[in-house]
Amino acid sequence: MRISELSSASAVSVGTIKYYLREGLLPAGERTSRTTAEYTEAHLERLRLIRALLDEGGLGIDGVRRVLAALDVPDPAHLDLMATAQDALLAESDAEHPDDTRARAWLARRGWPALPDQDPLPGRLEAAWSACERAGIDIGEAAMDRYADAVEQIARVDVASVPTADPAAAVHRVVVGTVMIDPVLSVLRLLAQRAVAWRGSDGRHGPGPGAEAPLSPPASENGSGTSCPPGTPG
Repeated sequence: MRISELSSASAVSVGTIKYYLREGLLPAGERTSRTTAEYTEAHLERLRLIRALLDEGGLGIDGVRRVLAALDVPDPAHLDLMATAQDALLAESDAEHPDDTRARAWLARRGWPALPDQDPLPGRLEAAWSACERAGIDIGEAAMDRYADAVEQIARVDVASVPTADPAAAVHRVVVGTVMIDPVLSVLRLLAQRAVAWRGSDGRHGPGPGAEAPLSPPASENGSGTSCPPGTPG
């Protein structure tokens, strides 16, 4: 198909497609003349993936480039899939990283691994944890443990969903799934908060499913109406 047909099939403008071509996000088509090229279904699939990562996944161009680079590794069978996903999705930052001593101590007690050097995740956890405290949301280690228990259940679903027979599909599931499922989890969390608030924390009290919705958001466990996640990566 020509670029105009690719544009029509993907609902992406010709100008935007040319931009992705210049940025190296979309591979060049097969030249048929000095000014025209032919594109395939693979180009259409890649274009749809780019748009999904940008629009629903919330990534920027650099983030999309990292994801695509991970997906294009020629021999994914030798990759640590989770590390590949995180390396692709964690942007390099010029900002100073906070002292992550507290976060690393909590991770060690929890039994969750952290790389000894240049691991941005403990710093991100510490930054988010400290930001909650500055906002008046006190998350002690006991509360952090309860959050971690819930998130670990999600992680088990993530890992179990990775296909083992097809390494390329496995990389795609880990890298793209990490981006695309995060918005689903965010909405599910809000829906779960509503459900728990309506029927009571023990599942027996409170109004039933047909009751009128509360006028204000459910309060978090510390009594505040603000809900602040523990800084787990997406």
